[in-house]
Amino acid sequence: METYTKRQEKVSKLLQRDFAEIFQKEAQLFKGALITVTKVRVSPDLSFAKVYLSIFIPGGDAPEIMKSIQNQSSNFRYALGKKIKNQVKKIPEVAFFLDDSLDYIDHIDELLQ
Repeated sequence: METYTKRQEKVSKLLQRDFAEIFQKEAQLFKGALITVTKVRVSPDLSFAKVYLSIFIPGGDAPEIMKSIQNQSSNFRYALGKKIKNQVKKIPEVAFFLDDSLDYIDHIDELLQ
């Protein structure tokens, strides 16, 4: 189990909140998909962040939207930098990952029934 410092936890929550706002503002780019920032993991030196996203799109393709987000990661990092420039010394590098834990939970529930 990873141990986080208070600073890592604060930066993680800050990034989670701000990325949620960014994805909410940029919703028109993703064809009506509902994107939720489920978790953010920050490295000990605060220079790298792993952002886990849950994507819900009725009748759509979540991996396709995930590829689009990964291709535009520099734009999202720039938008993040504009929001948190006065709160951190260095804007962390960002990597986006698809959080499929809800799909896994649904699959387990189906198997148990």
